[in-house]
Amino acid sequence: MKTFVPKEADIKRDWFVVDADGKTAGRLAVVIANVLRGRNKPTYTPHVDTGAFVVVVNVEKIKLTGNKEEKKIYQDYSGYSSG
Repeated sequence: MKTFVPKEADIKRDWFVVDADGKTAGRLAVVIANVLRGRNKPTYTPHVDTGAFVVVVNVEKIKLTGNKEEKKIYQDYSGYSSG
């Protein structure tokens, strides 16, 4: 069986609008990532960008589980030993 490689002319990029109202952050991120990679299409090929465009609305109403909203700490690291 040969490996299927879609041609650039065959790739159709759709626009998806996702409503984040009441959705959990992590689960919504997985759905968005799969659409961006094109995993929801039958022509999905890991090494070819067959994904779509995604617009997320109502992001301010997203649901964060646990205490992440208050206790999550973001750290920056430049890659240098001096910090």
